Amino acid sequence: MAKPDPALLDPERYPFRCEIETRFGDLDVNNHLNNVALAGMVEEGRVRFHAASGFRAAVADGHAAMIASMAIEYLGQAFYPAPITVHGGAAAIGRSSYALELLLEQQGRVVVFARSVMVCMNQGHPAPLPDSFRQSVAEWMVRS
Repeated sequence: MAKPDPALLDPERYPFRCEIETRFGDLDVNNHLNNVALAGMVEEGRVRFHAASGFRAAVADGHAAMIASMAIEYLGQAFYPAPITVHGGAAAIGRSSYALELLLEQQGRVVVFARSVMVCMNQGHPAPLPDSFRQSVAEWMVRS
């Protein structure tokens, strides 16, 4: 993936925000947070977004959510002990899937941009996104 459009790197565009503490054990030999730790923070941010946006509750009625694709762009170095701030928002809504964009920053510096495509599943097959999520997702969309 090419470097993201600079407009995607503006934290103000994202309606969701949470903070994740860094851990000493996440350091690599160069005293940076390693890429695996940052990928884990992308995952944690996605889980927290799903709880806040109602997606987790919407798919709890026998549906499941699976990641169809995920891309992570490492854009800067991150360090211990400063926390990581995760900004996120839904970027596109389809029939059975939606795209989630997350921006990770540390002390005002963008360090990661990630895009995941989530597919709603039922009995092993793609299923329409729940109406309850469709109705609530408008407030969670990435702002233009």
